[in-house]
Amino acid sequence: MKRLENKVAIITGGADGIGRAGALKFAQEGAKVVIWDMNPEKGNETVAQIKSTGGEAEFVKVNTANYAEVEAASKQAFDKYSKIDILVNNAGITRDSTLKKMTVEQWQQVIDVNLSGVFYCTKCVSSYMVDKGYGRIINTSSVVALYGNFGQSNYVATKAGLIGLTKTLARELGRKGITVNAVAPGFIATEMVKKMPENVLKSMEEKVPVGRLGLPEEIASAYLFLASDEAAYINGTTLSVDGGITL
Repeated sequence: MKRLENKVAIITGGADGIGRAGALKFAQEGAKVVIWDMNPEKGNETVAQIKSTGGEAEFVKVNTANYAEVEAASKQAFDKYSKIDILVNNAGITRDSTLKKMTVEQWQQVIDVNLSGVFYCTKCVSSYMVDKGYGRIINTSSVVALYGNFGQSNYVATKAGLIGLTKTLARELGRKGITVNAVAPGFIATEMVKKMPENVLKSMEEKVPVGRLGLPEEIASAYLFLASDEAAYINGTTLSVDGGITL
């Protein structure tokens, strides 16, 4: 039996990168996957790939920073499937700049998507989970939340905030049959990262004890584990998947 057989999973930011890898892996393991993203082209490509291998998936254009859109999309998913078992809060953006140069708009955009968006999604989706007495919520943090990063005060603040939010929600929702955990990826070889100059990539690799960048599929495997029944007694933790860079 597949690990997520007949489970319904919402993955935000699931059209590309790590989210896409998560959507593909969840579908392979039997989940019905709902991708929330702002990119219809990439989202529908991912859905088509899942369906081509016999999986079930759909794309819904959702701005997770808009509470009304999240609320409506959550109801739509529940009305269709009569349950929502898994939520992966993977959507995130960067607007990098030093403190001196960072605009209020750059700060607020990142807060809205990376932190408020997770709150909106979790608030809306968890209400359906509570009614069923079951749920797995996975928040995507980052290793930079653990040690900071130059020029990313907005991004780091949100990713550190997610660790605290994860712990609090784990306390609140655990007794209702819902676990809440976070994954903190390290340097991951997404398509965007691989477009960086070769010398920059080499420098990144040298900082990692295992000597390479991580793969999106390796983060997806962490998502899968925390979403599975094998992780039923793991709650409120942050799993670093970083090749040892935080050592």
